[in-house]
Amino acid sequence: MDDTKRQITKIAREVGKFTVQTMKEEGIGTAEFDVIHLVRHNPGITQTKVRESLKMDKGAAAKRVARLENKGYLVRKPNPEDGRSQLLYATEKAEHLKNSKTSIESVFYEWLLEDLSGEEKEHFCKTLDMLYWKSKRERQAGFENITRILAKEENDGDGKQGTAKEERG
Repeated sequence: MDDTKRQITKIAREVGKFTVQTMKEEGIGTAEFDVIHLVRHNPGITQTKVRESLKMDKGAAAKRVARLENKGYLVRKPNPEDGRSQLLYATEKAEHLKNSKTSIESVFYEWLLEDLSGEEKEHFCKTLDMLYWKSKRERQAGFENITRILAKEENDGDGKQGTAKEERG
């Protein structure tokens, strides 16, 4: 049984909705933000790599990149190693947008925690940090443990679902 009732996911979804609403006022949608985020973390990426990384078709990638270039969030520069392709870079405007998204999320989370006492907030944040690092280590390991647990549940012939506790012994 899921004791969390997926509340972390539900809270993240609500902050995401608020962030999207606020960013739309700046003229940016979530799909566009995904491209900006990818380019920011991979300066000099090609449009082909953007398309492959975000699982987009060629036409959609071209339109999205062109829109972001027209809005002043991305610039193209010739690829010195290949005269046919161009490299994508985030502009200062895109860097500001990243800070803006972070700021929007921070305001939401600060508002969310304001009713907790100092001790409750400290304990919650410590627990949350522990869970974050566990999830990050799992991702870095290729989700080995979670994949094994899911496979065990799928292969369990009696209909009983395995749990993480059972996996730990």
